[in-house]
Amino acid sequence: MLKQKPLLPGILTATLVIALPTPSPSQEARKPDAEIKKAESDAGDGVQQYCANIANIAADARIAWEMKRLSELETQLKQKISELEAKEAESKDWIAKREEFMKKAEDSVVAVYAKMEPEAAAAQLIVMDEATAAALLSKLNPRVSSAILNEMDAGKAAKLTDLMSGGAGAIAGRKKS
Repeated sequence: MLKQKPLLPGILTATLVIALPTPSPSQEARKPDAEIKKAESDAGDGVQQYCANIANIAADARIAWEMKRLSELETQLKQKISELEAKEAESKDWIAKREEFMKKAEDSVVAVYAKMEPEAAAAQLIVMDEATAAALLSKLNPRVSSAILNEMDAGKAAKLTDLMSGGAGAIAGRKKS
């Protein structure tokens, strides 16, 4: 069978191995960490170099994009301003037409029509310019103007009422026809 070997030399060998100074695990761990950090710093230097190399190009591209966007926004702003100016001109034109419309009915003429009989006033307003007739009716007392409109043809009364209500389309439509 097997011969037994003395245990003493095995125990001595094990004691020597344990007693020998061995590097601490932290030192062993530090060496690979140092190597890893060195490798990372080498890689980091490459990344940093790349970033440093393209920083100016990236900044120029960003500035170019921002300038393009500003240009687009400026164009949109100019378009909106021109639209608002057109609307303002249209509003001023409408106000001027309305004021002109109201001036056609002078106070003295209004007083004359206010004292007339509704049938006679209606007969005269029917042959008068529609804008002037509507202006006169709008300046009259509502009771008097309603009596005059009651004596008129329904179609003519409707046109005058539309003009009196300030329909800009009715004023523009009348001038075109």
